[in-house]
Amino acid sequence: MVTTTAAATIDATVSALRQGEIDWARTPLPARRRLLEQIHANTARYAREWVETAARIKKLPLDSPLLGEEWVSGPYSLLTGAAALAESLRALEQGRSPVDGYPIHAAPGGRTAVDVFPHGVFDWLLLNGFRAEVWTRPGVDAETVRARAGLGQRTPAETGGVGVVLGAGNIFSIAPLDVLYQLYADNRVVALKLNPITDPLLPVLEKIFAPLIEGGFVRLLTGGPEVGTALVHHAGVDAVHMTGSALTHDAIVFGTGEEGARNKAAGTPKLDKPITSELGGVSPTIVIPGRWSDADLRYQAEHLATQRLHNNGYNCVAAQVAVISADWPQKDRFLAELRAALERAPQRPDYYPGSAARVDGARTSYPDAERIGARTLITGLVPHRDETALRTEYFAPVLGVLELSGDAAEFLTQAVRVSNEEFEGTLGVNIIADPATIDRLGEQFERAIADLRYGTVAINAWTGLGYLTARASWGAFPGHTLADIQSGIGVVHNGLLIADPERTVVRGPFRPVPRSLLRGEFALSPKPPWFVTNRTGATTLRRLTNFAKRPGAAALPGIFASALRG
Repeated sequence: MVTTTAAATIDATVSALRQGEIDWARTPLPARRRLLEQIHANTARYAREWVETAARIKKLPLDSPLLGEEWVSGPYSLLTGAAALAESLRALEQGRSPVDGYPIHAAPGGRTAVDVFPHGVFDWLLLNGFRAEVWTRPGVDAETVRARAGLGQRTPAETGGVGVVLGAGNIFSIAPLDVLYQLYADNRVVALKLNPITDPLLPVLEKIFAPLIEGGFVRLLTGGPEVGTALVHHAGVDAVHMTGSALTHDAIVFGTGEEGARNKAAGTPKLDKPITSELGGVSPTIVIPGRWSDADLRYQAEHLATQRLHNNGYNCVAAQVAVISADWPQKDRFLAELRAALERAPQRPDYYPGSAARVDGARTSYPDAERIGARTLITGLVPHRDETALRTEYFAPVLGVLELSGDAAEFLTQAVRVSNEEFEGTLGVNIIADPATIDRLGEQFERAIADLRYGTVAINAWTGLGYLTARASWGAFPGHTLADIQSGIGVVHNGLLIADPERTVVRGPFRPVPRSLLRGEFALSPKPPWFVTNRTGATTLRRLTNFAKRPGAAALPGIFASALRG
């Protein structure tokens, strides 16, 4: 039960936002863009305070190489997100579409793709060899993409009411970016209720969002679940967006306990307003068999370990199950390298509530699981049965290995089907394959990308890079319902404000430089700084964040030097 004081605070918040909505409707596009530019400037000003606060929350020493995670998934993401939205508004001010200047081409299945990365020479230099596309839903042509890009900012006077954002507690740019998406994509003023884990960030976020708070367009609140429940059910609130688990989503929509179960079974939600969501799931990484060198095996094992252990596994899109071929001659060597990578990765505190219990649950379900320090490796998973590891998001440093039979072609066919049909959630799927194997698979490989029903598909990259790409869309694959929510409904980020996005497709190099060049893969990127085994990740990603504050060629040599040392 919410206290009288908290109820009064909620009433005052919603009342203020109701007036703020009127003022937002009167705010022209140039002023809205300048607000984004102020958010960008404030994020730059308080970036170090943000990261140092994040370090205290996550119990990381300030000299930890893992602090790079907080630079890139914190202020860097908000800097680039605000800049991308400001660029889109400038285009609309000038009578252009936000997608003008971006290559647009056909994608499989009657879809249209917008090349959102790289955009400009700096993108090409900083992440050479990486690419990202946003695919529309089938039947949307290029002309429609151009005409509809801009979403709520195409009709700024037609506001969407008061929205509530229930913030995430794991990645600290999620909540701020969700606020901007509600405000600009949905043209809706916003009450952000912070996750209690992130309450120490309140002073930083108040300073960053000061222009929007002073304008009456955004309010920030703290408190426990009872505050969030009272807020979303307030009569003056028109829509809700949340990031979290499917269990939390169902508790908000249907209620808790036996009453919640009855409501869900009957299809009678307690929440009587629209809700969008970015939820988790069990993300697979499909490892297509090929002929890899020892260096390839080691590098891709570190890549897979990063997909699991970034933020200690507390990511909605952390890879939880590696899908590999039982008939791959190099399978055992790859698994040996994977064990070694899990052991080499820096140990860290399990700051996120319930982590230890979830690890214990995994070990109870799989008593033969290997313990690699604080990490858990579950081997021997098989399809066609109710595997707990395929249906339960552990949100902890637990990684499973599922084996399928066949050579590359047969294996890929099975892997796509199993990933679509037997895994919980549709937020992201990773594919690791050497270029020679991709070439041999040809059309089958491209068809597999289209057939995978996931909101982000990453080839030789981690889907987390899709999160970090401001102009990419981020969210579950379309089609989920309140009764079967999986990884949620709707998208966020989407800096070009593209209507009807279906997925983001990210591609990266199979090998880092110089091996990429020596093997005929024309990509100049070294080991990515977000790898958990990268020794200079904190320095590189701090410098990358500083670059995002004020992009310029003078900053590039320092970034490159640190990246190469990593």
